[in-house]
Amino acid sequence: CKQKITSADVAKINGYWEIEKVVFEDGNEKKYGVNESFDYFQIDKNNLGIRKKVMPQLDGTFLVNDTFENVKIRFTEDQTFLDYSTPYMKWSEELIAVSAEELVLLNKEKMEYHYKKATPINLLGDGKTTK
Repeated sequence: CKQKITSADVAKINGYWEIEKVVFEDGNEKKYGVNESFDYFQIDKNNLGIRKKVMPQLDGTFLVNDTFENVKIRFTEDQTFLDYSTPYMKWSEELIAVSAEELVLLNKEKMEYHYKKATPINLLGDGKTTK
């Protein structure tokens, strides 16, 4: 069962996402523990934007570089795609699900990428979140 994606859902893509697991076509999964990088999406009301890799730091900031991928949201009759482009290549991923906490993308190799919304790193262990 796949979520029906609407144009209103596109804004939920914006922000920092941490990969949680990859589900392969045969049903096997690869789970991720701690991630050294997050995906940052910034999509505007015209369904255009960027995706870039960012590295979370212990003080709550992110290390970034100038590398990014252009993203265009494309709606078909019953599917929604993220079309990526760089000066070197183009590719697409199907948007399977998106909410305030979850993002699921399917690539052409039939691998599902499950992301969770990134939260601040808490090394204090006291249950308080860092800002």
